[in-house]
Amino acid sequence: MTPRTVTIAPLRHEDAARCAEIERDLFPGDDPWSENAFHSELDHGNFYVGAYTDDDALIGYAGLALTDFESSVHTIAVDRAHQGSGVGKTLLRTLLAKADELGLPVFLEVRTDNVPAISLYLAHGFEHLGLRRRYYQPSGADAYTMGRPANRD
Repeated sequence: MTPRTVTIAPLRHEDAARCAEIERDLFPGDDPWSENAFHSELDHGNFYVGAYTDDDALIGYAGLALTDFESSVHTIAVDRAHQGSGVGKTLLRTLLAKADELGLPVFLEVRTDNVPAISLYLAHGFEHLGLRRRYYQPSGADAYTMGRPANRD
């Protein structure tokens, strides 16, 4: 199922339960974020956006932690029913636009076996910086650290 129209807007506290539901579905073996974790991220002032369908249903979300010197993608997730429809790409581009607006480099970790995500990141200017063995817990999956330089145009 692909929505006709997807709107990207600031993530709301009322979406935390739906975010946690998507997390449990997508990341069951890797300590998915709780509803409280999303509330905490929003309270902390990080940049979080949601992808909403015409009927205001949350189908994806993404978050970027910001400091004065760098930014870090904390999460990008899209409901399984909407994967492959460009929602993840739109969410990533929204995060990158915020980092570019602030002139910040962007860093992230991604499972080494998540080929679609790695391909997306490479297509958007990220490079492999390193490997973090057993980064994801409790599964013990490895992660690549990837980075994209600041766009200071």
